[in-house]
Amino acid sequence: MSERKVLNKYYPPDFDPSKIPRMKLPKNRQYTVRIMAPFNMKCKTCGEYIYKGKKFNARKEDAENEDYLGIRIYRFYIKCTRCLQEISFKTDPQNTDYEIEEGATRNFMALKLAQEQEKREEDAEKEEEATNPMKLLENRTQQSKQEIELMESLEELRDLNRRQGNVDFDSMLLKYNPAELKEQIKRMQEEEDENTIKSLMGIKRKIDENEDEELVESEDNTAKSIIKNAITSTAQPSVKKKVSKLNLLNLVKVNNVTSTNKTKESGNSLSLIGNYSSSDDSN
Repeated sequence: MSERKVLNKYYPPDFDPSKIPRMKLPKNRQYTVRIMAPFNMKCKTCGEYIYKGKKFNARKEDAENEDYLGIRIYRFYIKCTRCLQEISFKTDPQNTDYEIEEGATRNFMALKLAQEQEKREEDAEKEEEATNPMKLLENRTQQSKQEIELMESLEELRDLNRRQGNVDFDSMLLKYNPAELKEQIKRMQEEEDENTIKSLMGIKRKIDENEDEELVESEDNTAKSIIKNAITSTAQPSVKKKVSKLNLLNLVKVNNVTSTNKTKESGNSLSLIGNYSSSDDSN
């Protein structure tokens, strides 16, 4: 089915486009185009209603000596579906619309009439402001009031947005969902346990470091004490020799004194014995 709609045609290798004869077409030539009715209309001859969007095979041509700011204006010709009366309408780029010319009348369109009425009112207000300065002043005061009201409404909306921004909707929803609340509590407990474990590990490391420092200090003290003991052990024999020499000298002197004392005591004891023996003989 797709091959049926191919636009590229086959050109033979000996094709020469210059040999194709050129046709002399009229300047304002009409083309047949497929178009839909741009608005609701009523045929003048038979009274047939043609609704908007009905499709026609129309003839299109350029409107001679008519344009809007350099934009071309086109004219279309269609036929009534009942009496085959020719109906013509053309484009209206100024109002972005279409304009009926012959063969039918355009039906009532409330939107277009409302736009035209609004445009007329705006033009009338502009003319009145240009001629009446008091009206201009009233319009300006009214505009300033409207601006103040708009600013107040904007401030209220901003305050409401700030209030809503502070509300934590997740926590509010969790209150009504006990399963998620339990999971959140469990997660928080696990995080607390991990934090306590990390803190305990840090304290243990500090204690280990302090113990290592104390061991090093104790080892240093023991080394110092060993060195002192070694020094004192080497110094003690010489001191003992000196002390022994002094003691020997003292002992010699003491022994001499004791020997004299002993001789004196022995002489006294002999005299006492002699005295005692003489007293016995006299008796």
